[in-house]
Amino acid sequence: MREYKGKISVIVPAFNEEQHITDNVKEIIKVLDEAADDYEIIIVDDGSRDETYEKALEACSHLFHVQVVKSDSNLGKGNALKYGFQFVDGDLVAFLDADLDLPPIQILTLFNFLVENEADIAIGSKRHPNSMLEYPSTRKLMSNAYFYMIKILFRLPIRDTQTGIKLFKHEVLQDVFPRMFVRKYAFDLELLAIANRLGYEIVEAPVLLNYQRGSRMRIKDITDFLIDTGRIFYRMYLKHDYDKRRDRKTVKKQVPANEEHSKITETEKTKVTN
Repeated sequence: MREYKGKISVIVPAFNEEQHITDNVKEIIKVLDEAADDYEIIIVDDGSRDETYEKALEACSHLFHVQVVKSDSNLGKGNALKYGFQFVDGDLVAFLDADLDLPPIQILTLFNFLVENEADIAIGSKRHPNSMLEYPSTRKLMSNAYFYMIKILFRLPIRDTQTGIKLFKHEVLQDVFPRMFVRKYAFDLELLAIANRLGYEIVEAPVLLNYQRGSRMRIKDITDFLIDTGRIFYRMYLKHDYDKRRDRKTVKKQVPANEEHSKITETEKTKVTN
């Protein structure tokens, strides 16, 4: 990835990650320091009830290439990613979950797949034959059931929409985000379904997944997930909402006065090590 002349942006949504955010941010920085010439990281605290925001600020206070932004309330991972995109300046944009169940080194894998396949989007896929997975059987069962549901409803040319590491060309998100409605549960599905409908090329890459913590999903979350999925089907095939562009202000940079955010502006990058 060193030979890449553009800039890479990594958006990291975080919710109640105070125990891990400092070490995980350092790990992301370490990987990108070694792999990329020009990069930035946008950490988005999605209304955490703990000290995730304060810990992230402390870890990044001396780094010019890291921004830490915060939403006053928890509006969901999808909303956090869209909010973080307002601060992005890169040619390529990666999504990476803050818990690092998916190691950040895999951004390099996605980059290689994107370039080699001349694709617009590269996504990590648990269903890729070369993926190495360690996660609970209940999660596998839910993942398999959702896979078949999506296959029947949307006939996408991909086998996994939900794995939390993805890489996009900047212009793809510029085009797709203004068309989106979902903020939480089926955000990844809506994003990829719209991109596919618009003709963007999507390629799947293998992942190493080490699921370390229990599921945060409740029965209500699963129900809402399925409802959102049904709404996406309705909007795509019955209302054709996704063929229309919504107001671009949905992704225009707007920082509410009551939201704290920081952007460090030192002139030299300071490398962080563990």
